[in-house]
Amino acid sequence: MENNIILLSNVKGFMVNAILQELSEEGFHIKQAALNVAEISKLQEEEGIFLLYLDQTEGVENVLVFLKDMIEDKERALCAIGKPDDFDMLHKFIAEDRITKHFPRPVNVKELAASLQEITAIEAKKAEKKKILVVDDDGTMLRTIKNWLSGKFQVFMVNSGMAAIQFLVKNQVDLILLDYEMPVTTGPQVLTMLRSESGTSNIPVMFLTVKNDAESVKKVLSLHPEGYLLKTMPPAELIASIEKFFEGKK
Repeated sequence: MENNIILLSNVKGFMVNAILQELSEEGFHIKQAALNVAEISKLQEEEGIFLLYLDQTEGVENVLVFLKDMIEDKERALCAIGKPDDFDMLHKFIAEDRITKHFPRPVNVKELAASLQEITAIEAKKAEKKKILVVDDDGTMLRTIKNWLSGKFQVFMVNSGMAAIQFLVKNQVDLILLDYEMPVTTGPQVLTMLRSESGTSNIPVMFLTVKNDAESVKKVLSLHPEGYLLKTMPPAELIASIEKFFEGKK
């Protein structure tokens, strides 16, 4: 991953200029956007760390909601510069543990640059991990599987079949773990849609299910799923099954 920073700020002044100068001297490539949805949306496909400079933040609630959805969609790194009150306001919209690092103002620009170098290195290692999309209407199951897999893989979550389709329009993954039984659009229906589109037809899919009976398998055999993973499997067994799959693809 290149040293890319996306600086989000509504202010231009001495401190922001000092940050820009120091990061540029340390080899970072910087793009800027004001705290409005239109500007930030133009940069959502850019690679890099989002750096949020909090000052004059009245009326940016909708921006923070948009930003939250954007970083969660793609597991983006988000760092924030601000004062304690700014962070309190930020955490109303974006969970504290979702912020990669908080930098209290006034910020030491050299320490900021050094920390961002470390975060960039961590993000680069994360990007090398295989990408897995987990699709399940049960939020608890989604979080559980993500917790199990995050140490080994880069994990994304959506809670419906249509959300999965929308996610895959803009994102590439190496494997989909698809809940077999979901309301509105079932797992087999989602797999049928994936197989019918050229952009998703070759993405490997494994069903997440509480049943592994012959009748269920037979129904979707023609769609060529990679297999079935039982939701009741121990975490180590689930991880081992996925690792075995990727090993077989080499």
